[in-house]
Amino acid sequence: MASGSAVSDPSLHRVSSTPGENEYPSGFPQSICDEVPKEKYLCSNCNNVLNKARQTACGHRYCLACVNWLVRNNKDLVCTKCKEEDPSENDTSVLTLDQFFNDAAINKEILDLKVHCANQGCPWRSTLKNFEDHQSQCEYALIPCNIGCGLMVQRKSLATHLERGCPNNKTTCPSCSGVLTLRELQKHVCSNSSDKKTTKTDKRQKNNHPGSSKKKEPCIFSDVGCLFKGNADKIKEHESFSHVGHLQLLLDVTRALQRTLNSSAEQGYHESPDLLHPGQCGASHTSQSEGEIETDGGDPGVSDKALSLHDDQAEIAVGQQLDALQQRVQVMENIISALNREVEKTQISVVALERDNYNSQQLIQHLETKVVEQQQRLVRKEIHITSLQQCISAQQDISYDGTFLWRLCDVSQRLKEAASGQKISQYSPAFYTARYGFKVCMRLYLNGDGVGKTTHISLFFVIMKGEYDPILSWPFRHKVTFFLIDQNQREHVIDAFRPDLSSASFHRPVSEMNVASGCPLFFPLGKLKSPKHAYCKDDTIYIKCVVDISS
Repeated sequence: MASGSAVSDPSLHRVSSTPGENEYPSGFPQSICDEVPKEKYLCSNCNNVLNKARQTACGHRYCLACVNWLVRNNKDLVCTKCKEEDPSENDTSVLTLDQFFNDAAINKEILDLKVHCANQGCPWRSTLKNFEDHQSQCEYALIPCNIGCGLMVQRKSLATHLERGCPNNKTTCPSCSGVLTLRELQKHVCSNSSDKKTTKTDKRQKNNHPGSSKKKEPCIFSDVGCLFKGNADKIKEHESFSHVGHLQLLLDVTRALQRTLNSSAEQGYHESPDLLHPGQCGASHTSQSEGEIETDGGDPGVSDKALSLHDDQAEIAVGQQLDALQQRVQVMENIISALNREVEKTQISVVALERDNYNSQQLIQHLETKVVEQQQRLVRKEIHITSLQQCISAQQDISYDGTFLWRLCDVSQRLKEAASGQKISQYSPAFYTARYGFKVCMRLYLNGDGVGKTTHISLFFVIMKGEYDPILSWPFRHKVTFFLIDQNQREHVIDAFRPDLSSASFHRPVSEMNVASGCPLFFPLGKLKSPKHAYCKDDTIYIKCVVDISS
């Protein structure tokens, strides 16, 4: 579209804003997309789906080919979108190469668009990133004949076209020297030949007769040794997937024909002297023929002429056979050449697919490893979060004055677990006797422990290893008092004890906590749900511990 006059006249550059068919290829046609593409995926110049998108400083997008064409063929070209939005041109809308950058984000989205093949009859569907690779090997794509006849044929039909319909795939009649296509040669009846042979076309026509529609047809390569037979669909499928086998058969036949040509040429060379000089035959043959020669009039020249005519005819027949074989070899070589190219393309495609498959497998393994790592990291984070939550909960419940009120919910469930042995005891949150005092907690046996097992609730006092133990006075000497709160505020259960200074339970801890010590008969289980009192109300009890730091 960009002619010489257009280049010399800047005003024409703005008129021709699209590359011609000999210019750079622009975007992908919208018709290949399964869904109508969004506006952001379209080129501001050709209005096709962006191919290698480039974004301008003003925010509009163009195909890379459109950018190159526009900049090359236009001077001071203003962005078309900017011109539509704001008729007043400004410097920021001028298209120059240094104002374009690769839009990687939009390219990634575009390559993931769902598309289909535009060639009629092709069932291929995938994403746009695989579109160009498919187009280069689509069996339904129209390609020019490689012999140069000018016809466009489907890639899968190229071999059949060369064999049956290509006007440039010509051969010479061995009898009349007429130049004919292969199809014409099969139907050709030479006036110089008395023998008329039935061609493959005639046989195919007979096989296609209504009376023989159920008969199986042979493969078109049956003459070179292929034994496959089937209906038209099976034959088509067989011919599409048997390139390698057919090539091998053609190669074998070609070699055999070459050997036949060589041997025929040598035989004709050695036999021709004898045919031209029959008078050199043995004496017995001469003597046997003398009577006949004399009977014919005594002229030996008549016999010589008859033999010479017969030998000339034999030599012509051999020459015709050689010519026919040479023409068949030439046709076969053309077919083999076309099939070889298709096999090479197929092999290249297979290698590319294997490479893509290998890369995909590697990527999958890498992603699986990443997933495992992320799962492990997630587990560690969940553990850490749980620990932090426990710390926060503990900090909220911590007391620093030696008094702690412990609220226990789901008492019925806890009693069942204690009775069954699933969880016989439980610890209260830790608390301190002073801001920098002893760290202690309570240990509760709802089903009892020791002498109170199964009959009483046992409640013990536990000294834990604390942060300030080195500066405290040991052993622990303070009086401890336990309360079971009556939620009706009538009669609380109270029990107290003083530490046994000789017991290891009240010495400085060497492990996380000392052995618990306290009241194994703190409260009878039978009175826990007494109607007179509300020790357990709404399946909840309250236990209070008071450490007398003044004692």
